[in-house]
Amino acid sequence: MVIFQPIIPLLRSKNNYIMKKCLIILSFCSFLFCHNIYSQTAAIDRVQFFKDTSILNTTLTCNMAELFRQKNKPDAELPANFSMNLKGSSVVDEPVSLQVRGHFRKDFCYVPPLRVIFKHEKSSGVKSLGALKLVSECKTSDVNQQYLLKEFLIYKIYNLITDMSFRVRLLNLNLVDSTGKKKTITEYAFLMEDIKDLARRNKCTYWKDGKMDPRLTDDKQMATVAIFEYMIGNTDWGVSVNHNTRLLLSKTDSTHRPYVVPYDFDYAGFVNTDYAVPDERLDIENVQQRLYRGFPNPIEIINDVVDVFKKQKDNIYAMINNFDLLTSRSKKDLTQYLDDFFKTINDPRQVKSVFIDNARTN
Repeated sequence: MVIFQPIIPLLRSKNNYIMKKCLIILSFCSFLFCHNIYSQTAAIDRVQFFKDTSILNTTLTCNMAELFRQKNKPDAELPANFSMNLKGSSVVDEPVSLQVRGHFRKDFCYVPPLRVIFKHEKSSGVKSLGALKLVSECKTSDVNQQYLLKEFLIYKIYNLITDMSFRVRLLNLNLVDSTGKKKTITEYAFLMEDIKDLARRNKCTYWKDGKMDPRLTDDKQMATVAIFEYMIGNTDWGVSVNHNTRLLLSKTDSTHRPYVVPYDFDYAGFVNTDYAVPDERLDIENVQQRLYRGFPNPIEIINDVVDVFKKQKDNIYAMINNFDLLTSRSKKDLTQYLDDFFKTINDPRQVKSVFIDNARTN
């Protein structure tokens, strides 16, 4: 018995060493498992996503040939993969679906306007983004890049005027063909906030397919929309036909008139695309010629709205001049175009003439 006694402590020591190593390995595996679960389930905050002003580096991978074939199949969904590098985190890389949308740009542009459906069954972190409109450059050229950036800027400017406006997030987008047959397209694009999130921010609900005589909507908000569209030189909208506008209903007051929210500004004189032409029924020669499309309102309402634009003038000009992606020529063109608008609203006689005396009557 004495001979075997020294061996027992040795065996115990060896067993303890093995157990410690096993515990360390198990702990490490548990960490990796928990980390993986977290990374898969951590949802992106939709509100913060659109509050962030940084440019998001993204890659969208799909079968490009199939995408082009779906231009006439608006309800069809095309499988794709979307990756983005969020600030302060690793790359999010998950499956999504794409839907072709739009009207004129769908047929005219090289890459059609898309709806990115993040609610994929195999996605996790991006699922919270829902389904978002993706606006990209119509053609691949420096000129079309400036068009896209100008339209993006319109949304940002309207955010200064009212909270009842779509928020947008600028992307540096790589469009990759999954088959490798087509060349990768690198361009700027932007994602648009979901209308339901916009409504929720403003304690409203979205009235889907709502159509209404604009004179029956909230007077001040309607005047804000109409004067803003006049400022940017856009006549391509209509509330009564649900064209490039959306309607919101108040959650807190069921008797309140609906609020109007505009979108889609590529036909605006502010952007001045080479394909934009005014409706032939309107008495203007080109899209840079302004025409007020609002109905008359009491001068008190018009003055209240005009004052908002006056107060934001310096911020609007600063936003244009500090936007480094715009060329110096674009900045000059935009500020000069707005000069005429602010000259008009600083003259009480012009305000009455444009927004009341010469407003729409039918």
